[in-house]
Amino acid sequence: MKRWKKMGCLGVLLLVAAACCTAPVLLSAVAGQASAGQGAPPSAGAAGIPQRMLTAYLTGAAQVTAHVPECRGMRWQILAGIARVESDHAQGRQITPVGDITPPVIGPRLDGSGAGGNTTAIPDTDGGRWDGDSEFERAVGPFQFLPATFVANGVDGNADGALSPHNADDAAASAAVYVCGRGRNLTDRAQLRAALYTYNASWAYVDDVLSGIDRYDSLGNTPAVPSGNVGTLIAAALAQQGVPYSWGGGGPSGPTTGICCSPGGQDGRTVTGFDCSGLTQYAYAQAGITLPRTAAAQAGAGQRIPAAAGFAALQPGDLVFYGYSPTADSTIHHVGIYVGDGKMINAPRPGKSVRIDPVTAMPDYAGGARPL
Repeated sequence: MKRWKKMGCLGVLLLVAAACCTAPVLLSAVAGQASAGQGAPPSAGAAGIPQRMLTAYLTGAAQVTAHVPECRGMRWQILAGIARVESDHAQGRQITPVGDITPPVIGPRLDGSGAGGNTTAIPDTDGGRWDGDSEFERAVGPFQFLPATFVANGVDGNADGALSPHNADDAAASAAVYVCGRGRNLTDRAQLRAALYTYNASWAYVDDVLSGIDRYDSLGNTPAVPSGNVGTLIAAALAQQGVPYSWGGGGPSGPTTGICCSPGGQDGRTVTGFDCSGLTQYAYAQAGITLPRTAAAQAGAGQRIPAAAGFAALQPGDLVFYGYSPTADSTIHHVGIYVGDGKMINAPRPGKSVRIDPVTAMPDYAGGARPL
């Protein structure tokens, strides 16, 4: 399973068409989810999720109580948060109208060698049926089930009479069943955290998945833009949504190509866009404020807001910082612009675009600054 990697801004190199529903259950399940009060989902583009995978998350969440009647609070955002970390929503693969994914998503061999991060050997249980390995296990599908775990929790998510972890509908519905356990209340944050920990016994993993869930929860809820200079800079930043991240890119005049290379390997010279501090520099320039180029240096602009004051101390327009130590500005690796309602406009990392994120999208909050 993937692990969260920090992707800092320039200057900090410490670490870093909708698919047809072919089975009646799909349409009825989506309708059932909407009637359960979860509301209409965002566009797949806004969520950054392939349309066919989003359909699978919707239907998987909607039908879970048919399998775990006592489960409460399962929703598509939870499934999307897990699959984002496990397989990046099977990005780059072909997904048929019935949900079959090719090539299949198969994890590293769990032979205890340390390759791929595994240190415990897990002997084969499926004869290589799903993972192609008849000696040791490999995690399979967009939700990276071990074959034995899928056998214990697998359900036929699209009612086609076949069951496979490499089918988006089956995998999503099975993940919903697994996370629900014997009937958890997933509206309770503590129970949700515990459920995610059973999926992968790592609190770093839990925090990574929750950051994705929080972002998906926030889609479609853009805060109102205030007036004055604060409104000017927020509007300027919001207008850049969809512009790609470029390592070292952007500045007071707008998006530019960047430099080589990010901790994740992106060559910014090939991408026109913004990194996090390039975006903040641009937005503040529209309000007549000159900011330094790096996130760490921007922490010295205006009134500093300590991390100990919490997110409640932030006001729209404030810079929002993340660092390896909340009290040492030199360790700041990321910055966004607070837009209110617990959200920020953010250039998150290579491969992503400028977007609205919850301020909890990153775990190492280091306070804020108020240049205006």
